Amino acid sequence: MNAARDEEPGLSLLVHRSGEEPTLLHTGLASLEHGLPIGPDTTFNVGSVAKQITAHLILLAAHDDLLRLGQQVAHLLPRLKMGDVTVADLVTHRSGIRDAESLLSLAGFRDLDHYTAGDLRTLAYRQDQRAVPKGRFLYSNTNYLLLAEILETVHRTTLPDLARHRVFGPLGMHSTHFKNDPRQVLPGAASAYRTTHHGWQHTETPVTLPGPGTLWTTIGDLDRWLTHLHQRWQHPHQLPWQEVVDYAPSDHEPYLYGPGLYADALPGRTAVFHYGHEQGFSAAARVEASGLRVIALSNNAGLSADRVTAAILQDIYHPTLALKEALVRATALERTPSTATREQPTPDDLGQHRELGTFACDQAPGSLRLTRRADALHLWRRGTCDQLAHSGPGLYAGNGYTLTVPSSTDQIDRFTLDLERAPRLTYVRQ
Repeated sequence: MNAARDEEPGLSLLVHRSGEEPTLLHTGLASLEHGLPIGPDTTFNVGSVAKQITAHLILLAAHDDLLRLGQQVAHLLPRLKMGDVTVADLVTHRSGIRDAESLLSLAGFRDLDHYTAGDLRTLAYRQDQRAVPKGRFLYSNTNYLLLAEILETVHRTTLPDLARHRVFGPLGMHSTHFKNDPRQVLPGAASAYRTTHHGWQHTETPVTLPGPGTLWTTIGDLDRWLTHLHQRWQHPHQLPWQEVVDYAPSDHEPYLYGPGLYADALPGRTAVFHYGHEQGFSAAARVEASGLRVIALSNNAGLSADRVTAAILQDIYHPTLALKEALVRATALERTPSTATREQPTPDDLGQHRELGTFACDQAPGSLRLTRRADALHLWRRGTCDQLAHSGPGLYAGNGYTLTVPSSTDQIDRFTLDLERAPRLTYVRQ
């Protein structure tokens, strides 16, 4: 069934109760240019949903004695300077390694700038100490980028080939691929879009990072994976693979995090899940202990799959509401407004800025400039300027980060920059 809003990018939705036929709903277009509707064979980029596949391959490698979960990563990847980080630390986001894409953003990389997995690994290898205390959760895509490199090292093959041989082929997931080249053509692939003042705009960027993301799949193939996951989840008092990987508190209370999966341990509704947001696509995949599977895939940047899933979950336990009606209701969510473009200073504005210095950090690429205009601080990165909001003594808030200066803003010799996934970066005047 293809529902309303068929002239926009949309959704592929599935609810599948154990022992029953799945209920499906597809809305909108996979390609606005060609008017192609989303259907059961449409493939989506599911972003971080890929992490559970990467973690599964690591667990298989450990079972095959190709590595040990307690093994130090530096034994497998000698370029890593942090000698106390284990493979299990990477799997559960407890390595303390900062997110390399966040670090790259400090250099002012823009949507259409190209970078590779190798570029990001180089940034990971520059880090010489944990950004957070040992054992603390810090969600970082770099962890799974390094896990992908470990898999390719111990298996002597590429992650896409390994996943196809060990997971996708045996499970009949023939429309599922890790994409390792942005030029690769995938059958049935949707395009992702966001709305602007001038109409719809493509959101894909020329970057592919198998391991933490870049998994393309259909809603049916993803249901096959969740079915397999549930079949492996037979112990009523444990979460999937909990016998080999500990689940522990995550960045989203009260959820736990284990092998590429968040866990909701709510009695009677115990579930594991993951959300993904990548290049305008979003995805949500959830399986409960009962076997119930809920999947949402979106190619509309303003229509978040996790919000749609939350709406579905609110409705499907309603005793008088049919599953199809629950899916239709979920598609009626209001779209998330697009992020406004930041205005850059005009040449006249630039003349009113007083230079405070250029600063560098040995853990991050490039350099940053600070200027002051009237009573406001401005941070510059590759021509991009953020005005910082004063939020407390020595504290200034920017676009997704916090800057801390130790003294008066009249003379700044160093400051600390904290990004959500790359905290405690010390910048020193050059």
